[in-house]
Amino acid sequence: MERRGITTMKGNPMTLVGPGLQPGDKAPDFLVLDQTMAPKTLKDYAGKFKVISVTPSLDTPVCDLQIHWFNEDASKQPQDVAVLNISMDLPFAIKRFCATGGIENAVALSDHRDASFGTNWGVLMKELRLLARSIFIVDKEDVVQYVQIVPEQTAEPDYEAALAALKELM
Repeated sequence: MERRGITTMKGNPMTLVGPGLQPGDKAPDFLVLDQTMAPKTLKDYAGKFKVISVTPSLDTPVCDLQIHWFNEDASKQPQDVAVLNISMDLPFAIKRFCATGGIENAVALSDHRDASFGTNWGVLMKELRLLARSIFIVDKEDVVQYVQIVPEQTAEPDYEAALAALKELM
């Protein structure tokens, strides 16, 4: 399934591959890699609220701001909240980025190998093979409760709206 008209990159329309998830949908599984190349799936975060911050590439200014914002917010969240950042960056690049950037509270993950998160969650930009900047809030029963796909990929997401959606669940 391909969807157009949802987001742009520097004004150019992008094609998103995968379903258009909506609040109330069951969260699809995914297979991503952590910084040590170990596989991670949705089940690894079972029983937790999940804040999933999606970025095209951590080595860009807006993505850097986004992961740092969520890393800071994660330090204020209770233990039953998992804050994840998923991008197409290689695990080695993510490890370097997190070490030099002081990312210790958000879990940065790589979808580079299979693009399973991007495809299953409907945020893989076909033209660039990057993930579209977005935020998902998923409850403890793995039901999607909030979806924000940023209309222009060079813009920051609405952090406060995502945080408000999380607080409503808690």
